[in-house]
Amino acid sequence: MTAPRQVLEGTTYLVTRRCSERRFFLRPSKETDAIFRYVLAVAASRYRIQVHAYCVLSNHFHLVVTDPHARLPEFHRYLDGLVARATNCFLGRWDGFWERNSYSAVKLETDDAVVEKMVYVLANPVAAGLVRRGREWPGLWSDPGLIGGEAIVTERPTVFFRELGRMPASASLRLCRPPGFESDAAFAARLRKALHDAEDRAAAELEKRGRSFLGAARVLAQKSRAHPLSCEPRRGLDPRVACRNRWKRIEALQQLKEFGRAYKKALERWRAGLRNTLFPPGTWLMRVQHAARCADTRG
Repeated sequence: MTAPRQVLEGTTYLVTRRCSERRFFLRPSKETDAIFRYVLAVAASRYRIQVHAYCVLSNHFHLVVTDPHARLPEFHRYLDGLVARATNCFLGRWDGFWERNSYSAVKLETDDAVVEKMVYVLANPVAAGLVRRGREWPGLWSDPGLIGGEAIVTERPTVFFRELGRMPASASLRLCRPPGFESDAAFAARLRKALHDAEDRAAAELEKRGRSFLGAARVLAQKSRAHPLSCEPRRGLDPRVACRNRWKRIEALQQLKEFGRAYKKALERWRAGLRNTLFPPGTWLMRVQHAARCADTRG
C-alpha cells in the first residue's frame, strides 16, 4: 500500500512527471506546446492552483506551484490525463503516455527551498546540456520577468479538442509570486540572479566533462519516439520535502511520520465501521472520495 500523502492548504510544491520509457513525447513543437500550455492554464484556473514556474522538456516536465485549497491531486490528475490524451491523439498513439509511478510532488518547506527549486526548474535545459541559457529552450519555459505581469492567453488547440465542445475557447495563465516574498519586482530580480549563476555553473560543469550543448535546432530535429541514450539511475530516493535547513527538514519529516501514524489508526477505525472517525489534517482521499471527517489544520 502506498503511503498516504498529506495535502494541506497553502503548500508550495515542486511537481515532476516523466514520459513513458523517457521518450520524447513532449518534444517542442507548435502542437505539443499549445496542448500543454492550454491544459495547464485550464487546470490551474479550474482547481485554483497558483503557478510560479514551469519548464516542459522533451520527456518530462517540472512545475513549481502553490495549492491554496488543497486540490493538488485533482489538478495533477486533470493535467496529466488531458495532456496525455491530447498529445497521444496528435502523435497517433494509443499506449500509456506517462511513466508509471513517475509523479512526484515535493513539499517546499522554506523560502530558500522555493527559490532553489524554481532555479532548478528554469535551469533544467542548461543542466541537461540542451541550450546555454534557459530562455533559449525552444519549448515551454516560464520567463521570470512575467511573474506578476500580464496573463498568458492561450487559444484552444485544434488538435483533439472539438470546436463546439465544452472546453473554453481560450484560457489565461498568470505567473504569480510565491507566498512569503515581499514584491514581484524584488522576487523576479532575485530569481534571475540565482538562475544566471546556476546556468553558468551548469555550463562550466559541462565544459569540464568535455561536452557541448545540443542546441535548439537539434532538439527540434529529434523524433518523438526517441529517448536519451544514457541510462537513468533506478531505486533512488523519493523525497517528500525539500529544505537545506537540517532541523527544519527533520521537523517536516517527523510531522509526516505523525500524519502517517494518525492516518493508519483512523483508517483502522473506519474499516471497523466507525463512520464518525476523525482523520488527521491534510487527509485527501478519504475526505474527497468517502466524505470522511478531517481535523481542522488550525486545531
